[in-house]
Amino acid sequence: MTNSELRGAVRGRVLLPGEDGFDGAVRPWASAVGQRVAAVVEAEDADDVAALVRHARRAGLAVSAQATGHGASGDTEGVVLLRTGRLDAVEVRPGERTARAGAGASWGRVLEEAAPHGLTGLAGSAPGVSVTGYTLGGGLSWFGRAHGPAAGAVRAFDVVDAEGERRRVDASSDPDLFWALRGGGGDFAVVTAVEFGLFPAPGLYGGRVLWPGERTRAVFEAFAELTAEAPDELSVWFSRLSFPQAPPMAALDVAYLGDAGEAAALLRRLDGIGGAISDTRGPLKPDRLGDITGDPTDPSPVLARAELLTGLDGATAETLLSAAPAPLVGISVRHLGGALAAAAPDGGAHGAVAEPFLLYLLGIGPNPDLARATAARQAAIVAELGAAVSGRKPYTFLAPGESAASAFDAPALARLREIKRARDPHGVFRANYPVLAGA
Repeated sequence: MTNSELRGAVRGRVLLPGEDGFDGAVRPWASAVGQRVAAVVEAEDADDVAALVRHARRAGLAVSAQATGHGASGDTEGVVLLRTGRLDAVEVRPGERTARAGAGASWGRVLEEAAPHGLTGLAGSAPGVSVTGYTLGGGLSWFGRAHGPAAGAVRAFDVVDAEGERRRVDASSDPDLFWALRGGGGDFAVVTAVEFGLFPAPGLYGGRVLWPGERTRAVFEAFAELTAEAPDELSVWFSRLSFPQAPPMAALDVAYLGDAGEAAALLRRLDGIGGAISDTRGPLKPDRLGDITGDPTDPSPVLARAELLTGLDGATAETLLSAAPAPLVGISVRHLGGALAAAAPDGGAHGAVAEPFLLYLLGIGPNPDLARATAARQAAIVAELGAAVSGRKPYTFLAPGESAASAFDAPALARLREIKRARDPHGVFRANYPVLAGA
């Protein structure tokens, strides 16, 4: 493949290895993940995406779509990396309580547009994540306990199929593809826009309380008590934090979809712990969700591993509290349950998450030695937890070296593979985590 061939097929910028700007264009947000690709194409619009797919099909190439690269896997050898950042239009229809976001639009943009209307979407903690990538992976939101995964809120997708044709896909026009795209990843088509439901947010309360490390056990006990009786409108995350050149700390992050007075009453238990270093809890505007955890917005060499936990019995709690974190910077437990555990028959490939908690082990890998040490520590903690780890992982939390097979039960995985073979028999599309890997 030559640069001139690709340039003749698309209007957007094309970069090949060795050209000026290529290294920056190929680097994902998760910068510790390397991406070896045949070329990078920055599409101008949906028609440009269709032109690229038609060219790739003729040339026997695979296309991997990526807006930001928060979920990069590194499984990109030989692909054309499609950057969708210019497809960033956002339209909010407050009367219908829906929004339409282009493939390059971030959750932050959507929340900004929806907030003046008292509405919010099912966003996660980081406003810089693309709506499309997050939703294709299922999407576990601060409000998932109340409203389910983000994939379940989708009304329709605009896609380019493996023939290079632009199509609108919904439950009526193509129920199989619509099911697969709601949580099954990007292996079946390039999504150029997604239309989804918004939810009322007349009141929103959230923030982080931070304590010194010696209060960790008391903080965890409060977390266990809160999550045992929390209403679905309340989400609580517990974290042990161990930043370089900083003392150990414990944190609770909270988000409540409702009145601030109700939230304060529900969280009164936290006030009895005492000794807090900081407390940012208070009423929030929906477009300030990212303020709760303050996730980094600039590219970062993060190395994360997630596992679903079957519960928090005594042995599990002791492991979480006593495991040495270094070189990790965070050991977090996020409360799930509520609507996330309810299996909706038409809810998409993501399905129900029966496990009540998600473990998130965060490290950084700016160099190979630290990356190896981080991965080893993550593996050791998971091994210590034993049977408390269910073995399933939400697709959107898969990490490099893991497989899509870990994200689905056997019937769902079989259906996804059948749809992939039928809709993309020539392998034009490659998701971060292909459903046929290991088949």
